[in-house]
Amino acid sequence: MTVGLLGGTFDPIHQGHLDVAVAAQLALGLDEVWLIPARHPPHRTRPIASAAHRFAMAALAVTGNPHLRVSDVEMEVAGPSFTIDTLERIETQRPSLTGSLCFITGADAFREIKTWRQWDELTGRCHFAVVSRAGCPAGAMRSAVPELAARMFDAPCRLTPTPGIFLVHAETARVSSTDVRSALQSGRPTSGLLPNAVAEYAVCHGLYAGPAVLETPRG
Repeated sequence: MTVGLLGGTFDPIHQGHLDVAVAAQLALGLDEVWLIPARHPPHRTRPIASAAHRFAMAALAVTGNPHLRVSDVEMEVAGPSFTIDTLERIETQRPSLTGSLCFITGADAFREIKTWRQWDELTGRCHFAVVSRAGCPAGAMRSAVPELAARMFDAPCRLTPTPGIFLVHAETARVSSTDVRSALQSGRPTSGLLPNAVAEYAVCHGLYAGPAVLETPRG
């Protein structure tokens, strides 16, 4: 089984996250993609919503897609959730997945890969799927991270026997968690920014201190 791993703060999860996950799953033929909410995300300020609420919103967001699920692998971690530690944790819990794991990230995040903890070991141990984001195409990674360019492949394709970096050229929603929180706080419509069930959950629990205007999706 091939599994994609998409970690993040998800405060809250939004359509951009989901677009990235689905684009990677389709381009690489992944059996599953696990969304992994970080209890204590590194390099970021403290999340507004609790880990439990962020996990619940992620679970609502993946409902209806049989290829997406939410993992609680970082929910009990006491310190920051570094990617290399998450890899170790999953391979220890599910040794059968060793060699078939693929971390999924937006191109805007991957271009900073050299700031990640033990980035050279990490990219040598597992696959990466790098998905285009607004203003940051996946193809630009060859020049942004030239040290890894020789191991980069254009998707769609299948995972290689040795760890590769797969560039997924796809349209993803131009939205950020900051945009979503602002909309929820001000009461602006959230349709197209995040799943309606997630917006309803955030409003119901008062997570971002504002009544959102919820729109019924049109068929």
